[in-house]
Amino acid sequence: MDLLDNYKKAWKNQPEEASKRSTIEIYKLAHSRSASIVKWIFIIGILEFLILNTLSFFMDNDKTNEELNTLGLESFIFYFSFVYYGVLAYFLILFYLNYKRISVIDNTRVLMKKILVTRKTVKQYVIFNLVITALIVLIVTITTLQNEFDIVGGTNIILIILIILVLLVLTLGIMWLFYQLLYGFLLKKLNINYKELAKLDTNS
Repeated sequence: MDLLDNYKKAWKNQPEEASKRSTIEIYKLAHSRSASIVKWIFIIGILEFLILNTLSFFMDNDKTNEELNTLGLESFIFYFSFVYYGVLAYFLILFYLNYKRISVIDNTRVLMKKILVTRKTVKQYVIFNLVITALIVLIVTITTLQNEFDIVGGTNIILIILIILVLLVLTLGIMWLFYQLLYGFLLKKLNINYKELAKLDTNS
C-alpha cells in the first residue's frame, strides 16, 4: 500500500479542518505522481526515437535505397520521411508540453483535464505509428506486385497478398502489445490518479 492510499484512509472520519488538510496532501501526492508519470512518458518517447534511429545506422541503407529506386519509391519515401519525422517531433513536443503544463497546475479540475489530454496524446501517438507502419507496408507491397505482376501471375498475387496481410496483422499486433507494455502501465497509473482527483473534486 502506497502513501496515497494511507492518506485516503486517514482522510475519512476526520474533523473538517483536518480533513481539508488531508485533502490538500492527497492532491499534492496525486499531482506529484501525475507529473512524474507524464515526465516518464516524454523520456520513453525520446528513448524510443533515439534507439530506433540508431538501429537504422546498422542497416544496409545503400541496398534499401537501391531497391526503393527500382520500385520507383525512393523520392516518395524521402519526402514521406520528412512528414513522418515532422509528426513524430510534434508528438514529442506535445509530450514535453504536457509535462511542463502539468508540473505547474494547482487546480484539481485543470489537473484532471491535463491528465485526459495526456492520455489522448499517447493514444494518438500509438495509433499514428500503427497506421504509418501499415501504410508503408501496403504501399511497398502494392508497388512491388504491380512491377512483378507478369512474373508472379494473378493467382500467386492473391496468395501473396493474403500472406502479407496476415504478417501485417501479426506485426501490428506485436507493435500494439509493445506500446501497451511501454505506455500502458503509465497510462493505467495516470488513470488511477485521475479517479482519485475526481473523488476529491466531488467531495470538495
